[in-house]
Amino acid sequence: MRASALYAEAMHSLFNRRESLAAFGAGAIVTALGLKLGRAQAESAAIPKALVFDTFGTVVDWRGSIIAEGNAWNKAKGAAVDWGRFADRWRAGYAPAMDKVRKGELPWTKLDTLHRMILDSLLPEFGLSGLSEEEKDHWNRVWHRLNPWPDSVAGLTRLKKKFTIAPLSNGNVALLNDMARHGGLPWDLILGAEVAHHYKPDREAYLTAVDLLGLTPAEVIMCAAHRGDLQAARSFGLGTAFIHRPKEYGPTRQADQAHPGEFDFVTRDILDLAAQLGA
Repeated sequence: MRASALYAEAMHSLFNRRESLAAFGAGAIVTALGLKLGRAQAESAAIPKALVFDTFGTVVDWRGSIIAEGNAWNKAKGAAVDWGRFADRWRAGYAPAMDKVRKGELPWTKLDTLHRMILDSLLPEFGLSGLSEEEKDHWNRVWHRLNPWPDSVAGLTRLKKKFTIAPLSNGNVALLNDMARHGGLPWDLILGAEVAHHYKPDREAYLTAVDLLGLTPAEVIMCAAHRGDLQAARSFGLGTAFIHRPKEYGPTRQADQAHPGEFDFVTRDILDLAAQLGA
């Protein structure tokens, strides 16, 4: 509610209650107006201007996309690779690889390169040592071709009408741009780890994005399906929106959950987030 509307509400309430005036006098008016206008300032300060999104698992279905493309490859090649296990093993190397960068064991390394390092280590395990360099590069770029969850494009399109929207992902810019073009994700701009040269949950990953948007942390909501991402963002002053993705890990692992009140918004999907934000 705007400050002017709250002011009018306070004046209407007070000047139509003679008993309040008689009992408390002008001091009541000053106190009530202060409370109303203070509430208006707090609400104004908390109005979000931008939403930034984790991508892998939150906006796109990384596991299902790799399995679908892998199964098509199996059929074409007459192979029998377990692509569900392959996807899980590939993803399992994600956090340890970023930790090597974070700890200085590797210089700054973009996610495409980390993905390729993990892929190369997995190929012998799955009987794929004979892939050509072209095939290896094609598979490494499967992360550029991940499909959105069914609600993602429609939900983001609604949110874009009211807010600036961008990915805040550990993916590199080329990966995220290709993913957006592949899936029709309507981002206003691309943000993420490569821009900050820091991977989430490092402080710099979040606050560089906020700075580039020209906003304060309180004006930006971090949206993610992962509790750790949101807890880190909240510790640096950003708003938080949890998006439940129960199928992210398939049958192999339970997805994160959140109860109402644990974050600023707790939602079923991006369409539900848009509804809660009035978009």
